[in-house]
Amino acid sequence: MLLLAVLVGVLATGGGRAQDRKPTAHEVSLIRDCAAKKRDNLDEGERQCLFNLVGDPCIKKLGMHATEVASAGCYELENAIWDGLLNDNYKRLMEQLDQDQAAKARAMQKAWVAYRDTTCHFYDDKIQGSMAITMHAACTTRESARRAMLLDFFSRL
Repeated sequence: MLLLAVLVGVLATGGGRAQDRKPTAHEVSLIRDCAAKKRDNLDEGERQCLFNLVGDPCIKKLGMHATEVASAGCYELENAIWDGLLNDNYKRLMEQLDQDQAAKARAMQKAWVAYRDTTCHFYDDKIQGSMAITMHAACTTRESARRAMLLDFFSRL
C-alpha cells in the first residue's frame, strides 16, 4: 500500500522527465536575459544564471518524490537552452573570423566537446549508480553554460 502511495505521489508531482518537453519561451528568456546581463563577468554569470532559473526550480516543482531520472530531465531541459545559446554564440564568433582563425576555432570547439564528454561521463564511471544520471546531466549543463558564456566573450574581443 505504501508503494502505491509513493507511485501516486510521483505521478501527481510530474514524475516524468522534464526533457520530454521543450523549454518554454519564458524559460529561454530567463537564461538568455541573465547571460546578457552578466556577460562581462563569467563567474557571476555562472553563479546567477546556471541552475537557479530553470533546472533547480524544475526539480523543486517535482517535489520530494522526484527520481534521479526526473531530476536529470530538469537539467537536460536547462541544457537545451544553454546549448541553443552556445550555438548562437559560436555562429556569431565564426562570422567574425578569417579562414585561419575559423579553422582554429573549429579545432578548439572539437577539443571542448571531447573534454565535456570525457569529464561528464566520468560521473558514470566514478559513481556507478542512479545518482550518476543526475550528476552527468548537471555536468553537461554546467559545461554548456560555461562554454556559451565564453564564446560570447570571444565574439566581443
